[in-house]
Formats: sequence, structure tokens, C-alpha cells
Amino acid sequence: MKKTVQIFSMLLIALTVMVSCKKDTDPADRDFFVGTYNGTVSYRDGETTINSSDGKVTVSKVGESYNFYFGSGIPDITGVKFEKSGDNTYVSIGSGLTGITIDASTLKMLVSKDGKTWTADCTR
Repeated sequence: MKKTVQIFSMLLIALTVMVSCKKDTDPADRDFFVGTYNGTVSYRDGETTINSSDGKVTVSKVGESYNFYFGSGIPDITGVKFEKSGDNTYVSIGSGLTGITIDASTLKMLVSKDGKTWTADCTR
């Protein structure tokens, strides 16, 4: 009986160690880049030009797509998809919405679509 309790105790300890040592989740998989970035933003559409050195961009996730909400009267960009590029950095993919690089602390953007251009050089 004593031998059975020892074996059971060792199995319980081994199981605890295995569960606590499982592979860590990549921080980018947890959407750490969702939030607000501050910095220089601009927008141009042929008639209107908006520049702001103290602008902000708020990033949110809906399903598998990301939305970029600008302050300063700049139109939003929605429905952006990303693929991983390096450690915890993502780059936008898809037609017309390429040119966005984002990670947990930096947002860089140069997007041209339908004669409109958005730029952002922001941090948080």
C-alpha cells in the first residue's frame, strides 16, 4: 500500500509539472496590439488634407479583421487582415489595404486606396 501511495504521489507531481511547463503563448496571439497608438497621422483624398502631429489611432479586432479608428477627422479603415512577420510583428494583407505594420508598441502605416492616402507613425 505504501508503494502505491508513493507511485500515485509521483504521478501527481509529474502531471502538475507538465501542466505548469506547457509552451507559452506568443504575446502577439493574444492581440496585444489592440488599443490606442499616439503620434503623427495624416490623410489626403484629393480635396482634403489632414495632418496631425498629436493624432491617435485606436485599433480593435472583430473576428479575424482589424479596424483602425482615427481621431482628427480622418476616416476610419476597417476590415484589415494581417499575417505574422517576424517576432510579434504583423503586416497587413489583402487588396488595397497593404502598408500597415503593427506590434505591441508601434504602428506604421502608408495605405493608398481609391485615391485616398492614410499615414501613421505612432507608438504607445
